[in-house]
Amino acid sequence: MKVIGLTGGIATGKSTASFIIKGLGVPVIDADLVAREIVEPKKEAFFEIVKYFGEEVLQKNGDLDRKKLGNIVFSNQEKLKKLNDITHQRIIDEIINKINMYRKLSIYPVIIVDAALLIEMKMNDLVDEVWLVITDKQTQIYRLMERDGFSFESAKKRINAQMSTEEKTKYAHVVLNNSGSIEDLTNKIQEELKRVREY
Repeated sequence: MKVIGLTGGIATGKSTASFIIKGLGVPVIDADLVAREIVEPKKEAFFEIVKYFGEEVLQKNGDLDRKKLGNIVFSNQEKLKKLNDITHQRIIDEIINKINMYRKLSIYPVIIVDAALLIEMKMNDLVDEVWLVITDKQTQIYRLMERDGFSFESAKKRINAQMSTEEKTKYAHVVLNNSGSIEDLTNKIQEELKRVREY
């Protein structure tokens, strides 16, 4: 079984690529979903977060307020590091569990690990290949403005806060350029899946 890591900067179209791959019948382990699962109430990470950040990061129903927590950590490096210390290893362990589960099933020739921070969290060590979704910077900025209602400056700032596309490209085995149509992206993904299944 081949394990492919799918990654890409914010608003490059990684989620679109992931959606296409799922539609082609390939299992996708979504790191975002795993990150949500590990901070559910009564889980270890949940208690550690509340202990450190206080109860103001909770919603009225007792769940974690991810948006509020995000606002706190994105403006404070020390708090971001603390949150990462609490969550990252647990996310990686859970992803490894899921990969092993698919290995045991041994019915899929290829599975995908969809993770925005695949490279930053050194999860590229868990996969056989890294597929990087890219688009040009202008498209990225405008998608972000349209999707999340950011101003031009805020969108630029959010993009610049991430590892650059150039840096990520050094780790990529396959670059999926998403500056064209959905059909173009789908065709490229189908080609790469066919190649991976054949070797």
